[in-house]
Amino acid sequence: MSGTKAPLRLAIAGLGTVGAGVLRLLTENRDLIEARAGRAIAVTAVSARDRSRDRGVDLSAYAWHDDMAELAARDDIDVVVELVGGADGPALALARQALGAGKGFVTANKAMIAHHGQELAQAAEEHGAALRFEAAVAGGIPVLKGVREGAAANAIDRVYGILNGTCNYILTAMESTGADFGETLAEAQAKGFAEADPAFDIDGVDAAHKLAILAALSFGAEIDFGSVEIEGIRRVCAADIAQADALGYVVRLIGVADIEQSENGPRLLQRVRPCLVAKDHPLAPIDGPTNAVVAEGNFSGRLLFQGAGAGDGPTASAVVADLIDLARGDTGAPFSVPAAQLVAMPKADSGARESRSYIRFMVADRPGVLAEITAAMRDAGVSIQSLIQEGEANGTEGVLVAMVTHTGPVRCVRDAVAMLEGSESLVDEPLVMPILRS
Repeated sequence: MSGTKAPLRLAIAGLGTVGAGVLRLLTENRDLIEARAGRAIAVTAVSARDRSRDRGVDLSAYAWHDDMAELAARDDIDVVVELVGGADGPALALARQALGAGKGFVTANKAMIAHHGQELAQAAEEHGAALRFEAAVAGGIPVLKGVREGAAANAIDRVYGILNGTCNYILTAMESTGADFGETLAEAQAKGFAEADPAFDIDGVDAAHKLAILAALSFGAEIDFGSVEIEGIRRVCAADIAQADALGYVVRLIGVADIEQSENGPRLLQRVRPCLVAKDHPLAPIDGPTNAVVAEGNFSGRLLFQGAGAGDGPTASAVVADLIDLARGDTGAPFSVPAAQLVAMPKADSGARESRSYIRFMVADRPGVLAEITAAMRDAGVSIQSLIQEGEANGTEGVLVAMVTHTGPVRCVRDAVAMLEGSESLVDEPLVMPILRS
């Protein structure tokens, strides 16, 4: 079969764990890939920062470029694969050059797509080139393909999930060990599940990049990373995990995107934050560095995509799956519809949304504290479903007071917390975690 078509010729920029993984996968599964692609997929040229580094793969058959920008100028290249990373800089320049030259472009770069995806999609369409980024969201899970193709006939009402393996590893380790956040983060770093500088992960930015891409693809919206509301997991403590467990929940960092209809058209709401998830919800059992995404279609119902969200093997698998599509000639619109048809959706007012919430306070152990907190809730219009008062939590200063609210506007909880700002009764900033709607 493959003999009737010329090989798809690749250049790969970036030979870290994922780039080396792509080379190994193309070599080890060569016959299977060729049969499924309908022709050979051949690497012609590569580029990386250190030519002398041992990557565990033989690079002798490939042309080497110290400057990866030169890859886009080669006449013997059909597709450029970018595995360097970074929202801007050399990666973005390479994307613009490759697409401008009419070459296909495959990337695992979530930050670049979240910030510049629409521009790159327009460039791809203008120059008759293909743009693919399956590996940018949820590693080896084919969630973008599932939404773009498998659910193509559906209006997606909501998309949400566990989008960062580092945070999920930390939260589920806290569940199993009872250890606090700082101790568990240090363990995750020692085991290689967290970076030396984990800020992008634990502060929710990585998950927000992925959510912005998912939202654009799911709803036909212009990509809008700037409107994602982001809160990470730094302030989740062991006592919160224990209280959630006692209430029948687990804590997970969840990215949620949905649209609401208004008189002036659709509005988009995108939020990343730690949430309480009921133990019977499909996302509750997801543990360790695993990702899972739920898409709710109006005809398909709930679709669950689950698997490894990172690592050289899963991410390389997603990159090569994109290459197989391009080898077959499957080159549809990157965001399901032509870039010119993506809709600019203003940000929805998250304060108007209704939700149940878990609120945790660390308070001074003295009379009148509970009365002050409940008065603020009353004045803000928050209805309290249950109230829990504990002793000191893991040696922290103060006494833990936690409550679960009845369903009500998110704005009311924000107002109540704002009323208590600066109170001498509080020894730490309150933590609010929504309860995920089933």
